Amino acid sequence: MRISQRLCILVLCLSATALAHAQLPSAPEPQSDTGSINGTVTDINDDAVPHATVILDGATPADHRTALSDANGFFELNDLPAGTYRITLSSKGFADWTSAPIALKPGQDLDLPDVTLQLATAMSDVTVSYTQHQIATQQVHVEEEQRVLGIVPNFYVSYVWNAAPLSPGQKYQLAWRSIIDPVTFLGVGFFAGIEQADDAFPGYGQGAQGYGKRFGALFADGVTGTFIGGAILPTILHQDPRFYYKATGSIKSRILYAISTPFICKGDNGRWEPNYSSVIGDFAAGSISNIYYPAANRGVMLTIDNALLNTAGGSIGGLIQEFLIPKLTPIQEFLTRKLMPKANKQP
Repeated sequence: MRISQRLCILVLCLSATALAHAQLPSAPEPQSDTGSINGTVTDINDDAVPHATVILDGATPADHRTALSDANGFFELNDLPAGTYRITLSSKGFADWTSAPIALKPGQDLDLPDVTLQLATAMSDVTVSYTQHQIATQQVHVEEEQRVLGIVPNFYVSYVWNAAPLSPGQKYQLAWRSIIDPVTFLGVGFFAGIEQADDAFPGYGQGAQGYGKRFGALFADGVTGTFIGGAILPTILHQDPRFYYKATGSIKSRILYAISTPFICKGDNGRWEPNYSSVIGDFAAGSISNIYYPAANRGVMLTIDNALLNTAGGSIGGLIQEFLIPKLTPIQEFLTRKLMPKANKQP
């Protein structure tokens, strides 16, 4: 099981405890008569347009407001009384965009559909195109910023259903970033402490030496599992090692999809196929663990136990990724708003 999967399972337990304590009755908050209007500004390639000028006009001069979109193209106009408004967006190199009349009700928080700015007429003959590798590079950069609760790395998840395939170098990049992340070392140390307290694998002994051996074994498990199942085999077999967030469909269909992800995956050709990388990788990593586990624990059973544990962990991790982690990953506020409605469409 990858170290990040174990950390995500731990986050699930901590989050469930926090939610249980948070569900205490509280006094109802007073309703506000003012509302807000927000949206996201993009270009024709679905890239964010930062620092776009946002002008709001209403029935009276007092309704006039101005704002700028942030680095993600997002803008928000708050404390607006009920009424009818128009919004004008402008940015250098793009044609101005003006909305139809927008009716805002008292206390309403209105989310506008994404606004796509067209190139200015003088620049309309310029064609911007990106290769699959360039698109994948940008998507990997986003994935490397994904952290559960802003802390635990969550790099092996794509929230874009039709994401560009990864090159071999990008597959190794994700594996390397996952292994060297400081939180990975903290997670290994935590689980090694649990094994030490339970005297798991007694052949390692106790004390600092025993803890060091347990730490090394767990870290080696993570390295072999991540590189073999997440980089080496996916490169050889042309498979995508990432979990794809489904988001749509019935609860049953999403559950079945999540628990099946250790056995199915996307190929680099975009088609779903048996997940040979994960299955073979689990058994290969389990076999390698015979080198460094205590002699009393080595053998065929260690290989089988570790492989089955990794597979079960993959199914549990899939359920957590599909139903819980998106709510705990801060970058999802942007991804869900900007990418999901357009890029996450499924056939």
